[in-house]
Amino acid sequence: MEALIRREPAADGERGLATGLRRLCGAAGRALSATGAGLTVMADGGLRGMTAASDAATERLEELQFTLGEGPCVDAYESMRPVLIPDVADGAMSRWPVYAPAVHAEGVRAVFAFPLQIGAARLGVMDVFRAGPGMLAPDELTLALTFAEVAVSTLIDGHDREGRADSWVDDPLGSRAELFQAQGMLMVQLGVTLAEAMVRMRAHAYVHDRSLYDVAADVVARRLAFDAPQP
Repeated sequence: MEALIRREPAADGERGLATGLRRLCGAAGRALSATGAGLTVMADGGLRGMTAASDAATERLEELQFTLGEGPCVDAYESMRPVLIPDVADGAMSRWPVYAPAVHAEGVRAVFAFPLQIGAARLGVMDVFRAGPGMLAPDELTLALTFAEVAVSTLIDGHDREGRADSWVDDPLGSRAELFQAQGMLMVQLGVTLAEAMVRMRAHAYVHDRSLYDVAADVVARRLAFDAPQP
């Protein structure tokens, strides 16, 4: 698994993040015996940000959902649940009367959409397209969910590297100490691990386009509260 999804050094800024996401989509497509995989970063209201895909044809399929305003990606983002369509010709035609015939004409027979999220923070959706009908096997479903988790981590890590959250190297020791304090507070308040507490803060910073250290300061000052994860 590590060989399939290992990350290579990215170039500076958004271009490097996009390259990393395209490689991730390519790895997902190969691992899941798909014709391709795509990923779209989204914001509240269904606004589309960056789109990445394993190849140009899949990128067109990914973007088609936003051109038409319907599709599994849109539904997965809104419902915050995977949308699994093992046969586009069975039920999907009435569910998405414009999108489903369009992708069917392009040779897509099955599509699976996985929301990219941490708790209530929604980052986007990853889609997997197949040329043959049929549900993902249990191990394939687990693998697809793992790729979705890696995509979330890639997005959050890329956000920090791009400078929208402060650098560990450049930030003074005081801010880092406050970050550790906030991390510990969230661990106790939410009953999660230290790693999950950090992920929750980074996801909040990403979604709200804020500095990670500003979020930590608000947590320490009790100006910001996080909802406990659902059991």
